[in-house]
Amino acid sequence: MRESATVNYHVRLDTPQAFQFDADGEYGKLVTPELLPTRVRVRDVREVSAGMDYNKDGIRFDRHVSAITDFEGSTGWQAVYENELRALLIERIGAEEVIVFDHTIRVDDPQAERKPARNVHNDYSAQGAQQRLIDILGDERATEWREGHYGFVNVWRPVQQTIKTSPLGFIRPSSMAPEDWMNIELIYPDRVGQILGVAANDSHDWFYLSQMTPDEVAIFNIYDNQGKPCLGHSALDMDSPVGEATIRKSIESRTLVRYR
Repeated sequence: MRESATVNYHVRLDTPQAFQFDADGEYGKLVTPELLPTRVRVRDVREVSAGMDYNKDGIRFDRHVSAITDFEGSTGWQAVYENELRALLIERIGAEEVIVFDHTIRVDDPQAERKPARNVHNDYSAQGAQQRLIDILGDERATEWREGHYGFVNVWRPVQQTIKTSPLGFIRPSSMAPEDWMNIELIYPDRVGQILGVAANDSHDWFYLSQMTPDEVAIFNIYDNQGKPCLGHSALDMDSPVGEATIRKSIESRTLVRYR
């Protein structure tokens, strides 16, 4: 069944585009590039999610019960959760080595420090991925990893309650054209990163997994040095949220994986 939702595509311009964090030295001030709100048709894959193939589609949905239920407050949960993620990615996507290097908790509340990302994007451009590889491993070890097969993988899950509003939606890679992608810089006070923004295209095949619970995860590719597809994605503002509105909370964990 197809449903309707609104997403914010990036707009292709002649001038460089960037998100500026803590702009003008003001903590929390965010300057965003131009975005185009667009209604899209979205397919719920709840009944067919088992047919998603990670190597072909760049994503798989899995049941994964974590020992951690509270990801806020102290960081005492991180060691346990990161060990869980390593085991999960070794078993489910054939990783040989997994480095978990970043966790982002998002809360769909105006007062939250990190809200759901509502721009259609992918977490890394090729340039951004190369720089992140060096940041994590150093020059010498990064050179060694480049000789084999490696990638960056995002593991996303709901926190505390079922997702009933602003679910995470994805574009099927086969429905995208090369010209849909564009480089977007991330300008921080101490560094510059780069992601991929996505321009609007009526051919995009949007999908999501409805009512994801804290015992379910989306494992999706955000960069691969041997061409495994990555996915444009965004929070979806659904025209018809399911059930009573609750505050959407989620955690996404970025990992660097080396394949067998």
